[in-house]
Amino acid sequence: MNKSQLQQHDREHLLHPFTDFHDLGKQGTRVITSAEGAYITDIDGHKMLDGMSGLWCCNLGYSRKEISDAIYEQLNTLPFYNSFFQCTTIPSIELADALAEVTPDGMNNVFFTGSGSEANDTNLRIIRRYWDLKEQPEKRIVISRKNAYHGSTIGGASLGGMSGMHKQFQSLDYIEHIQQPYWFGEGADMSPEEFGVYAARSLDEKIQELGPDKVAAFIAEPIQGAGGVIIPPETYWPEVKKVLDQYDILLVMDEVIFGFGRTGAWFGADYYGMQPDLMTFAKAVTNGYFPLGGTMVSDRVADVIKAKGGEFTHGYTYSAHPAACMAGLATINILRNEKIIENVRDNTGPYLAKRWAELAEHPIVGEARSLGLVGALELVKDKGSRTRFDDKCTAGGICRDMSIKNGLVMRATGDTMIIAPPLIITTEQVDELVEKARRALDDTAKALA
Repeated sequence: MNKSQLQQHDREHLLHPFTDFHDLGKQGTRVITSAEGAYITDIDGHKMLDGMSGLWCCNLGYSRKEISDAIYEQLNTLPFYNSFFQCTTIPSIELADALAEVTPDGMNNVFFTGSGSEANDTNLRIIRRYWDLKEQPEKRIVISRKNAYHGSTIGGASLGGMSGMHKQFQSLDYIEHIQQPYWFGEGADMSPEEFGVYAARSLDEKIQELGPDKVAAFIAEPIQGAGGVIIPPETYWPEVKKVLDQYDILLVMDEVIFGFGRTGAWFGADYYGMQPDLMTFAKAVTNGYFPLGGTMVSDRVADVIKAKGGEFTHGYTYSAHPAACMAGLATINILRNEKIIENVRDNTGPYLAKRWAELAEHPIVGEARSLGLVGALELVKDKGSRTRFDDKCTAGGICRDMSIKNGLVMRATGDTMIIAPPLIITTEQVDELVEKARRALDDTAKALA
């Protein structure tokens, strides 16, 4: 089929995630046909630097034959077997071992899922099981943050704090949401340091309001990804740690986006010095080559659910899929052997920070922030007052389209432009990314004038 035929068939049969189907039907989809290294190419031959690593997942880019070979070999050996009924496979055992080695100390058990959404649903099940076995069944409430993203299942979307999603389903009634650490958008006249403490103390206030004996867990991304790459002030996580240390409450860190090197550390928990009780992962664990997610379970929690006995009535057909686990093993081996994460920490991360900060000088950029290989630009009409162009996020949509035109994939979250390029990006490609982003900003400013 040619391009127009493909678009027509797509329009007639394929329902896309997070999409206005009517609008997409009018404009047609962008058909991606190939990818290599840090670049993707569409059906028109338009080559773009992928500033979003697919969907935060292709951290090693698109040319890692070691991963596809590992999947192929496993599919020809044992294409599938489940992990129910006292059965296991060699890849699932080996990946569990590897994950125990690279995750924070004290996390030695994993429950495999097919995605981050499923893993966060699993977290809800484990949290409930843990407190029941601890004979504290009244501890039911899970606290999350406004504008957080934890997946699209009913459980994951309930944990998430995005109001637009909550309008389209019935949210679980035992989940509460608190202040997000978004200094640029909500910090008012406070310094970042003051706001970090203020946002963290909202957790203490909510715990006091609900009652510590009723609160089971607090879930948070180390950095809010889909919410707009909201990098918390440096004072935020230390203050959260102080609050959690006061109460008998589990900490769940959602590392779906920031796990496996994005911050220049293996996990965001490592970067911020946190010790989670449960840790969600997915996406980059297989470099996006095969669906896989999971929950790392701390010894504190695992010891209880293992020792107390009784069946844990939860699981998925594809939990610990052997081919997925082989993809995970191959990915972790590359990260280790090629010292990819150390390079982000010591070289490309600091270089991106330096170059990305230059974009703050652009007339329509209110803030340019980054950490490791992730960044955001706040688009504003007036820098001093941080006033947006309008309340319809027009600027973000225009800038996204201008970015594509200039050969760069940047994502728009409202009027915040975000990037998360592959961890294999070179300093020369960082220069390319920044220059293409600058041209997109110039074109956006002209369109909005």
